Amino acid sequence: MDGMNIVVVFPGQGSQSIGMLSDYAESWPQIQETFQQASDVLGYDCWDIVCNGPAEKINKTEITQPVMLAADIAVMRVMAQQCMLMPMVFAGHSLGEYAALVAAESIDFETAIKLVSKRGQLMQAAVPEGEGAMAAIIGLNDDIIIQLCEKVSAEAGQPVEAVNFNSPGQVVIAGAVSAVNMAMEQLKEEGAKRALPLPVSVPSHSSLMKPAADELAEYLKTVTIKPPKVQVIHNVDARSHDDADAIRDALTRQLYNPVQWTHTIQIITDGADVVVECGPGKVLGGLTRRINKEVKSFSLDSVASMDKFLNSMSLED
Repeated sequence: MDGMNIVVVFPGQGSQSIGMLSDYAESWPQIQETFQQASDVLGYDCWDIVCNGPAEKINKTEITQPVMLAADIAVMRVMAQQCMLMPMVFAGHSLGEYAALVAAESIDFETAIKLVSKRGQLMQAAVPEGEGAMAAIIGLNDDIIIQLCEKVSAEAGQPVEAVNFNSPGQVVIAGAVSAVNMAMEQLKEEGAKRALPLPVSVPSHSSLMKPAADELAEYLKTVTIKPPKVQVIHNVDARSHDDADAIRDALTRQLYNPVQWTHTIQIITDGADVVVECGPGKVLGGLTRRINKEVKSFSLDSVASMDKFLNSMSLED
């Protein structure tokens, strides 16, 4: 295991599900301990929501964000205890960026739970429910998507933008409902293999989030941020930052600018042996394999997948 270059990535909103990490909780006390820490900060039972839902609750942005942050960090704590690795770099997709900063000891966990709860509230308040939408566009060139969104925004008089560059051939668009629907139709006519509406209530990373970002910037001034102990690559510019104000700025701009995930993975897998996704689901593992086929990738979303990863690491010794 010595000398292995390991990169850890954290999933964001969309990877949550009722019952996630339940087999982990039976094996490792860190899972419920981490959720209890989050619950103590928030004043409601996060683990109960994970176990019992209902779906409307776990999918509500202001609840999803702290619950996902707790899930990401809980899995990372199990991994850290099991294999004592020091990753060479962290990154997280959208909300996952906050987990990366917690993992790098730049923001403490309780502070981050409060911060993402606030972020979720601001995002939900910026665009009333039912007025914003997101959709995944599969199998079309980035530039075609960017240009067509600009054209539709002008025609519709409402914004739709490319907001997540997830992997070659997978881009997420977001904006006002009517503009997103119009763009989906036109992108299919342009040759997109699929255009799938996403089950989210907020058009994240679009210009509609600018009012939320302005308020988040004010809140971030009150948050203690330390230089990360391990590099964190930020979504908005695919760069790492050490200065607290530069980190605040990256988190603020992330809210209304695209997630540069393809570029992020290209940077962090250069020289890496293994990419480990800490958290529920397998979304980032799939994206990693599409972006860089050479690097090994593990998604630690279950006890079985954790065992597989640990076995693989011990074989490398």
